[in-house]
Amino acid sequence: MVDRNLQNFYGRVGRIEKIHAAGGGFEAEGTLGMSFYNAKRNRAPRKGYLGPLVLILMTIVSIKAAVHASIGQEAYQERIARLEAGSWADRTGAYVLRADPLTLAISEQVRKHLF
Repeated sequence: MVDRNLQNFYGRVGRIEKIHAAGGGFEAEGTLGMSFYNAKRNRAPRKGYLGPLVLILMTIVSIKAAVHASIGQEAYQERIARLEAGSWADRTGAYVLRADPLTLAISEQVRKHLF
């Protein structure tokens, strides 16, 4: 004997499972359901340039401060003066490596704690 109610039940269960597999389902209002997470996953990543730029600049300042702290003020200025007398690439490097107030402050802290 075939139970029509049982066939109807399994048909409904199959449809519900198919809807759930496709990402659908009931979501109560105000909850974070599957639609929230699926929309979040499909969103394009942000292309931010500020973070990497700040990281590069802080790396340059940190390296300048470490070199300044290790070789001292006079030797650092002497090396910058030698770069300023060179080609355009050397002069550009001298401009980038010039000791600015932030570099001097970090250098002083490094010298105080490490040397």
